[in-house]
Amino acid sequence: MLELAIAALLVVGGAALYNGLVRLREQADAAWADIDVQLKRRYDLIPNVVETVKGYAGHEKDTLERVVQARSAAMQAQGPAQKSAAEGMLAGALKSLFALAEAYPDLKASGGFRDLQSTLAELEDSIQKARRYYNAVVRDYNTRIQQVPSNIIARAFNFKEREFFEIPDEERATPRVDFGST
Repeated sequence: MLELAIAALLVVGGAALYNGLVRLREQADAAWADIDVQLKRRYDLIPNVVETVKGYAGHEKDTLERVVQARSAAMQAQGPAQKSAAEGMLAGALKSLFALAEAYPDLKASGGFRDLQSTLAELEDSIQKARRYYNAVVRDYNTRIQQVPSNIIARAFNFKEREFFEIPDEERATPRVDFGST
């Protein structure tokens, strides 16, 4: 009778651990899907930004092409590591595009351009929040599959660690300010 009670307790405990791992895995999948939605919104907005800039500064072809190429690479990237690297390139290209606006007062004053810039800033904030949530869920999931006794269940049912969606190294660097001291 005692053996039956111990076996039942082990089965119930194992099921609870398994269900907790499944819940965290599904949360990670949902969080990644949210990042994808936010990134798609950004990808859809970028052509409008490029076309607006092209209307005022069409001869800045290199900058515009870099944005389009970076957008394409980011859309094709798969998984957190590739997506993160591609997003870093896209962020750099967008910074160049917006820096370009400083050289064109008519573009900078354009209501349409300001609206697009504001919408893009809001999307960047949403992406940052989604990335933070995803990374928190992945941290919890990865921790759980390494802890005893859930690591036994994780190994038995092939739960694998997830990658974080990290900021590329080039975005971590402190910006260098140079006022042209001579």
